[in-house]
Amino acid sequence: MHASWVLLAASGEIPARILQVRPPRYVTEEMPPISEISLGSREFPTIRSKIFADVDLDKEEEKDPVVVIERLGIVGDHPAMIRALETAGLLARSDVPVLIQGESGTAKEKIGTLIHQLSDRAARPFITVNCAAIPGQLAESVLFGHRKGAFTGATEHYDGKFLAADGATLFLDEVAELSPDVQAKLLRAVQNGVIEPLGSKKNIHVNVRLIAATNRDLKSAVSEGMFRDDLYYRLTVGEVRLPPLRERRSDIPKFAFYFLDEINQKLKRRRRFTPEALVALQSYDWPGNVRELQNVVHRSALLCREEEIGPGHLQLLSEGTGVSGNGIPEPHEGSSLESHLKDAPAPF
Repeated sequence: MHASWVLLAASGEIPARILQVRPPRYVTEEMPPISEISLGSREFPTIRSKIFADVDLDKEEEKDPVVVIERLGIVGDHPAMIRALETAGLLARSDVPVLIQGESGTAKEKIGTLIHQLSDRAARPFITVNCAAIPGQLAESVLFGHRKGAFTGATEHYDGKFLAADGATLFLDEVAELSPDVQAKLLRAVQNGVIEPLGSKKNIHVNVRLIAATNRDLKSAVSEGMFRDDLYYRLTVGEVRLPPLRERRSDIPKFAFYFLDEINQKLKRRRRFTPEALVALQSYDWPGNVRELQNVVHRSALLCREEEIGPGHLQLLSEGTGVSGNGIPEPHEGSSLESHLKDAPAPF
């Protein structure tokens, strides 16, 4: 039972603190009768699920999925997230286009980077483009390049992102923001590996692995005539769907500890969450997903003047938290023992 409690607390499954009580003969000035054990210290092994157990990938360290996931800061072992990671790992072994769908703040670019780093193109560049940040009239030039004099202001040749990603991986974030004309040229590039820079009548063949991402429901966009159906089906040869944070609540404490460790290392001081703060974090709906959680943790650690971060130090919205009248979060997919334990008085 003691081992079970330690494992549950270390994995973030329950918001608990572990206290060590020493016999009198072991008590010294440095070792008091009662002290708290930090399960995040290097003396304890990292508790995590066996992700990619059935995926036959190159086991060199740089291709080891667990190593890459840890290096990228991808956190969590909720079943929905494990499925997404395993799908990404399987798709990494081929050059098929991949569409990553998920709400804003669900780390779509990190999953795209994971696919790239587990692929045979890992040694080549990972070129990223935020399609939503490109003015509509410039999107074609940015992606496919242009020749000098192709339009007003084109004073020199520009190769474009597709040519820059030749032999490598191109990540198009918010691909749904591209205009229909650019979508048509993107389809040709994906399907035939051919681009035509603005102002040029010469086709250029490129070898690009395309990974696209969007926070919109592309299937709905297709039915509404906002996105080409042929491009949609071409992009979804491989598809990864990332669950929002509210659908993987058991991962919230793990993210909270991860981000708190980040800020503690930068500030060279120790802050820790109270169990009540962890309950509050896990009860919140997180409309901004992981990005919002990171901001809340960093801001709370910076502004808190005490060692312990309590519920009062968390700057959360009061509405849409999913908290029931007695302060206990509603049941959710992935909830387990903690759903029952939170009804009981705290054991410390």
